[in-house]
Amino acid sequence: MRAQSAALAERRSALERSLARRQAAIGRMLAARQAGGAPDALRVALSGQDPSAASRTLHYAGYVSRAAAALLSDYRAGIAEAERLGRDAEAKRARLRSLEQASRADREKILVERRARRRVLAQLATELRQSRREIKVLHADETRLARLVEALGRVISARVERVPQPDSRNEAFSALRGRLSLPVRGELIGRFGAPRGAAGTEAKGVFIRAPEGQPVRAIARGQVVYADWMRGFGNLLIVDHGEAYLSIYANNESLLKQVGQSVAIGEPIATTGASGGNEETGLYFELRHLGRAFDPLRWVKLK
Repeated sequence: MRAQSAALAERRSALERSLARRQAAIGRMLAARQAGGAPDALRVALSGQDPSAASRTLHYAGYVSRAAAALLSDYRAGIAEAERLGRDAEAKRARLRSLEQASRADREKILVERRARRRVLAQLATELRQSRREIKVLHADETRLARLVEALGRVISARVERVPQPDSRNEAFSALRGRLSLPVRGELIGRFGAPRGAAGTEAKGVFIRAPEGQPVRAIARGQVVYADWMRGFGNLLIVDHGEAYLSIYANNESLLKQVGQSVAIGEPIATTGASGGNEETGLYFELRHLGRAFDPLRWVKLK
């Protein structure tokens, strides 16, 4: 578009120079005719000149008149062409201005979109760093709990006084599979193996949403081997059920039992809360065997 406008401008400039030359020639011609007078048939006839000379003079006058007429016609055509070129040049300039405005609008739109992308990328980077920190925290919490369970396992296996062995009135914990009840009444909103929080790590237990202060009951008889606060799990209570089975109750508002106390099936051992940093109040519950977590829902009887 700019090249076309430049070409039009160059053509118009050349035409204007040509028109200036033609205008000068016409001016000289008119001045000459004004000074000498225009020869016509009547003046020649009355001049008394030889008829043959008069004929030549009239012939030359006609040639000059035709040349002058042609020169004027070319001049008028040149003026018309110059006006057309001027209109075309103005149209090109208007089109160019429109394109430039559209281009500036497109550039501004691109800059706005680029700034928006930068903000989104910065936000994503912040969220990614936050997620990485959450992942590290959750892994650290899970590692801390796993080490605690491992240490408890060693203590339990080396303990002289163990949990009483089952007799005719008490079944082994392994025989209770499929007949256990969940430790609190509420809504199951987090399942075993599901992504845990924004970090996406797999949950080692289940989360039961319940109002604050609801009783948390022991799922089977056993002995309390841990009752204290732990980062990531809040007020935490662990019960040994024998045969290397442990039940873990976290996020409690308060703990009702202490280490070393025996508990009976269905006995209140804690109350629900949000001490583990969860947004929801309720209970985080795990079952472990030989230190490894497994799905509690495979062992409970859901009503």
